[in-house]
Amino acid sequence: MSHPRSRRAVAPGTRVLITGAAGGFGAPTVQRLREQGAKVVGLDRVAGDGIVACDITDEAAVDSAVATAVEQLGGLDAVVHYAGIGTPNDAGGPLEPDAMKVIDTNLLGAWRVTAAALPALMAGRADRDGAKGRVVFVSSELAYLTLPFVSAYSVAKRGMAAYADALRLEYGTELHVSTVYPGYVRTPIHDAGREVGLALEGQVRREEVEDIVGTVVRALAAPRPPRDTAGTRAGQLELWAGRHIPTIVGSGVVRRLRTQAATGHFDSSPVAAGLVRRLTGRDVPAVVQEPAPSTERSTS
Repeated sequence: MSHPRSRRAVAPGTRVLITGAAGGFGAPTVQRLREQGAKVVGLDRVAGDGIVACDITDEAAVDSAVATAVEQLGGLDAVVHYAGIGTPNDAGGPLEPDAMKVIDTNLLGAWRVTAAALPALMAGRADRDGAKGRVVFVSSELAYLTLPFVSAYSVAKRGMAAYADALRLEYGTELHVSTVYPGYVRTPIHDAGREVGLALEGQVRREEVEDIVGTVVRALAAPRPPRDTAGTRAGQLELWAGRHIPTIVGSGVVRRLRTQAATGHFDSSPVAAGLVRRLTGRDVPAVVQEPAPSTERSTS
């Protein structure tokens, strides 16, 4: 069940920087905040209306883009981190190029942008009558729920949560820091997995875009924003279970994996051939059927 939609709004004139601003979560968040009277500038790979082009894996590009955004906003009150990619990978495979690209984008990209934005966030206290700035990290339930072929994504998202904790500890006098953990949401970040036969559709409990957008906006507007929060009540239970009974949760995942591997669930993906062999002793045919073309756009 989703949280009821909050009527709490950000203060008019709140200055917000959003990464991944053209994406499945970013675009509706930009729209929602602007409707509430906030001033929003986004960072994304391609420039657009109110969006500054930025490769968040390039430190010089980040410094320049954040400076441009702060100048356009006239200061800075909050940063929201959505930017990320979801390329599948083998946990025992090489770091380059896929795993490293995921970690560099999802984890280190958020770190770079935060570091570049910190001076403006702290300077903005004078404009906020001493109120703290805000940073909202959008992690994933895959930070605490381990599934196959998303090891780089899970490492990046768990690292993001750890970085948020460190930022809160060291800069808590100046900042409110929140981490949001979405479940599976059908957005384009999952297209890469679907294209190689490793879609998360049906593997993870589904949530809606509105669940996450509403949660992020509440974190930006709340007098006392949450430290860690999921997007739904069911997500809150999963977050608790993943943190407090990981052995039980992990055993359940392994049992499901064995069943899926034995029944051919992963046979369309060459990336999964080694796992199928290790779990079942069965060799996946060398020639596999390519996944059927689809216009469906997925997520996590």
